[in-house]
Amino acid sequence: MALRAGKQGQATMNGRKEKVLTLGSMNPCVRKVEYAVRGPIVQRALELEEELRQGVKKPFTEVIRANVGDAQAMGQKPITFLRQVLALCVYPDLLGSPNFPEDAKKRAERILQACGGCHLGSYTFSGGIQIIREDVARYIESRDGGIPSDPDNIFLSTGASNAIVTVLKLLVAGEGRTRTGVLIPIPQYPLYSAALAELDAVQVDYYLDEERAWELDVAELQRALRQARARCCPRALCVINPGNPTGQVLTRECIEAVIRFAFEEHLFLLADEVYQDNVYAEGSQFHSFKKVLSEMGPPYAAQQELASFHSISKGYMGECGFRGGYVEVMNLDLAVRQQMMKLMSVQLCAPVPGQAVLDLVVSPPAPSDPSFAQFQAERQAVLSELAAKAKLTEQVFNEAPGIRCNPVQGAMYSFPSVHLPPRAVQRAQELGLAPDMFFCMRLLEETGICVVPGSGFGQREGTYHFRMTILPSMEKLRPLLERLSQFHAKFTREYS
Repeated sequence: MALRAGKQGQATMNGRKEKVLTLGSMNPCVRKVEYAVRGPIVQRALELEEELRQGVKKPFTEVIRANVGDAQAMGQKPITFLRQVLALCVYPDLLGSPNFPEDAKKRAERILQACGGCHLGSYTFSGGIQIIREDVARYIESRDGGIPSDPDNIFLSTGASNAIVTVLKLLVAGEGRTRTGVLIPIPQYPLYSAALAELDAVQVDYYLDEERAWELDVAELQRALRQARARCCPRALCVINPGNPTGQVLTRECIEAVIRFAFEEHLFLLADEVYQDNVYAEGSQFHSFKKVLSEMGPPYAAQQELASFHSISKGYMGECGFRGGYVEVMNLDLAVRQQMMKLMSVQLCAPVPGQAVLDLVVSPPAPSDPSFAQFQAERQAVLSELAAKAKLTEQVFNEAPGIRCNPVQGAMYSFPSVHLPPRAVQRAQELGLAPDMFFCMRLLEETGICVVPGSGFGQREGTYHFRMTILPSMEKLRPLLERLSQFHAKFTREYS
C-alpha cells in the first residue's frame, strides 16, 4: 500500500525536501549555549594562524593563544614519571626495557592488573577502576589531615567538567517558578553558564568583589538568593576555589561562612577545586570544602550536601588531553547516588588513560622510590615558575595606565580591568560587539595575542575585562604583557 507524504515530507519549490534539523527546529536550549573560552575570538585566531602559514604578511610572526589554560600547548613539559608509567601501560612490551625505573614498572603493572584483560583499551567499571578510587580516597584523607574518605563516594570522570555536568543534571528539575536555580560566581568559568543553558536551568549570578581582590561576600549571596526566589527555586551554590578567571584563594573563614549560608538556605554545594595545587600568594592557602565542612562538626558535617571536583588538567600536571578527574560526594542521599551511577553508566566509563594518570597524580612516587627526586624537582620547578609569572603579570599590568590587575593568588589566569574610552564603546556598539570583545579582537588582529573578553565570563555593568593565562614561558610572557599594555595605550589614544 502506498504511503502519502505528509506536509513536512513534501518537496519544496526547487524540488528539495526541507531539512529535518534546522536552527528553528533544533533544541532551543542548545542555541542559548555560549562558551567564550573557545568562542569567535579563538576561531579568528585559528584563521590568522592559517594565514601566517600561507605567507600572508601580518604585524606579528605568531599567534599567542593566551586564552585557555592548556599548559603543555604553551610549552610546559610533561612530568616524566607520569609519562613513563603511561607509556608502559599503553605498550606493556616496554616493561622489559632497561630504560624505565623499577617503580614506574611496578605502578604500570598494578594499573594494568586492575584493567579488564590487563589492557588499558578495555572498559572499566562506570565509576572508575576500584584501586584508583581507593587511591583517590587515600589522597583526600592525606590532604585533609586524616578526615576519612569513602571510595564509594568517589566517581572518576572525563575531566572535572563531565562530573560537574552530571551533578547539575541530578539537580535540575521543575518548570516556571519551580525551575532549579544555581548560584554561580560572576565572573565565572563559562562551563557553568553553558551547562545551565543546555539543561534549561536558571543561572543566578552573585558578584565577586573586585575592589577587595575578588572576595566572596555572603551578603552578596543573600542578595542574589533573595532576588532569585521570585523567579525560580534556587537549589545549589557553586564556588570556584582557587578562582577561575579571577585567581583569588578563599580564606578558611570565608569557606565556613559559605557552608553556614548553604546549610541555612538549604542549598546543595558544588566546590570546583581543580586549581588546588596552584596557590602562589604569600599568606594564601588552599582549604578544601570537605575538610572545613568536616571540621565544623554537627549539624553541618552530618547534613550539608557537597560535591567537590578535581582534575589532572591543571595543577603542576597540565595533562588536559587525557581528560581525567573525579568528584567526591558527601552526605548524598543513597538512592540519588545510585541514580548518579546510572548516569555515569550511560557514558560507559571515563577515558582509561586519564584514570591511569589520575592515579599517579594522587599517589606520586614515595621518598624511597627511584623516581622521587626527579618527580619532586620537576613538580617544584613548574609551580615556582607559575608563582613568578603570577607576580610578574600583576606587576606589569599595574604599571600600565588604564589597566588594573588584582593579585593572582592562585589558579592560572589574570582578569584585569581595562578602561575603554567612550568612543571605543560607541564604535563597538555600532559593530554589534561587546566593548571588551571589540578591544580583544583589535588586540588579536594587530599583535597576534589571543585573550578572552570579560563579557564571556560575566562582569558588573559598565566594567570591562579580559582573561589571560599566565602559562606562556617567561621568555614570552614579559614581552607579551608589555606588548598588550602598549596596545592598550595606543587603542586609548586612538579613541580618546
